[in-house]
Amino acid sequence: MSRQLSFRQDGTFTIMQFTDLHYMDGRAEDQLTRELMERTLDLEKPDLVVITGDLIYTAPVSPGEARCENPKQAFRDAVAAVEERGIPWACVFGNHDTEHGCGITRKELVQLAASLPHSFVEAGPEEITGEGNYVLELMDAAGKPAANLYFLDSGDYTGFPGVPGYDWIRRDQINWFAAESKRLNPEGRESKTPALAFFHIPLPEYKEVWDTQVCYGHKYEGVCPPQVNSGLFTTMVEMGDVMGTFCGHDHINDFEGTLHGIRLCYGRASGYNTYGKEGFLRGARLIQLTAGESDFKTWLRLADGSVVDKQPVHEPGTEAEG
Repeated sequence: MSRQLSFRQDGTFTIMQFTDLHYMDGRAEDQLTRELMERTLDLEKPDLVVITGDLIYTAPVSPGEARCENPKQAFRDAVAAVEERGIPWACVFGNHDTEHGCGITRKELVQLAASLPHSFVEAGPEEITGEGNYVLELMDAAGKPAANLYFLDSGDYTGFPGVPGYDWIRRDQINWFAAESKRLNPEGRESKTPALAFFHIPLPEYKEVWDTQVCYGHKYEGVCPPQVNSGLFTTMVEMGDVMGTFCGHDHINDFEGTLHGIRLCYGRASGYNTYGKEGFLRGARLIQLTAGESDFKTWLRLADGSVVDKQPVHEPGTEAEG
């Protein structure tokens, strides 16, 4: 790709994470989602937007309700607030973006995403599972590699007899990630280039970190990972460059915690065309990197414009969920 993502002159790079927009057809709930995106974008002015899945909602609906009839237009509308501001953006897909029988495939959707003017989305290698497995490099002010962003397609539903529920990131994707990490961090370097990873469905370790470590934020519903642990987290620990992961999927969880040196973070659900919790405002997560540092700052910007930079502490073994 000819374009390049670079840290600012002050050494910072800010990412805004939206998740679970569930855009359908411009109905009232979609307009609320659009307003949230516009407000938070204008207040924060990020360097990059990342949308972690379920940009559109193509699943069957309740009797009497209208289904998303034009998923391509829904997708364009879902990212319009970002596109109109000329902000670079990237995404991964969720389980609701290309539901069976919705009229669009993942391949078609990733092609559409990659074609938009300010998109940094890539289809990724054809030979591995999923669409949209790719990595973006961030350069410092001198044009040298300073951070990497991995994007992984966590799929939708398993398709394996006897294993119900959500899909998992497959072995060939994990091998691809390990190879990319090795390519970007050749032997002989003093330290590895800091990296973040984005996907939609939380890893099983998200439940482990809540149960065993001090976490910050809310868990108002059960963590919903795949029932099979395919080993992505283990590989991230072994490769040693990923310092944080970001997902969506569970709309009323927004906690983060550190497990074996990696910060596992939820976004804050952004869409109104789906379930939520009274008093739990929709919003966006911000992630700020600083060139030369293997750490990041993160905070929330909520729909009413307020900032949350300190979240409640949850001690392992306590029953309170938030």
